Amino acid sequence: MEFFCYHRDRPGSLELRDQLLEEHWSYMDLFAAQMIARGPTFAADGDTPSGSVHIVDLPDAAAARAFAFDEPNYQAGVYRDVLLRRWRNLLGRTMWDFPGGATEGNRYLVLGLGSGPAADRELPPEREELIAYGPLLSDDAAAWLGTAALVRAPDAATARAVLTPERYADVEVHDWQFGGRQS
Repeated sequence: MEFFCYHRDRPGSLELRDQLLEEHWSYMDLFAAQMIARGPTFAADGDTPSGSVHIVDLPDAAAARAFAFDEPNYQAGVYRDVLLRRWRNLLGRTMWDFPGGATEGNRYLVLGLGSGPAADRELPPEREELIAYGPLLSDDAAAWLGTAALVRAPDAATARAVLTPERYADVEVHDWQFGGRQS
């Protein structure tokens, strides 16, 4: 089962986040084989981390909760909250398989929080800039709760357009980059 996990940083936690970087990476190394995508989001200044995205394939919802809440930054208080949802990988690949590579262009997390009937459950026609894309679902996958996408785009407005905005209670767009250890 695939899960989308977005830890949002607590204001003023950057120093603690930096201190725990190796612990965070070591923890994530335990899940490397199950990882579909990962990486930090950034505040409006483009330099300050604001959160951490992980899309991971795990056995069940209990394993996903353990993954999210046993994470060292969460345990130490770096994060203010966690969004954890079942997710369906409509692209059928990992971020490392993205033909556009890991560094060229601007990258964004586009997060549409659902309201009403399901929307954007199919891949958009323009998909070559999609790094990861899929619906956010309830634990039993019966209810649609939104859509999460990682996108390469020239700007945030273009990234936001990957979703049908009027079908969501809210659409968030965050600067994002490929994560993990530097090679």
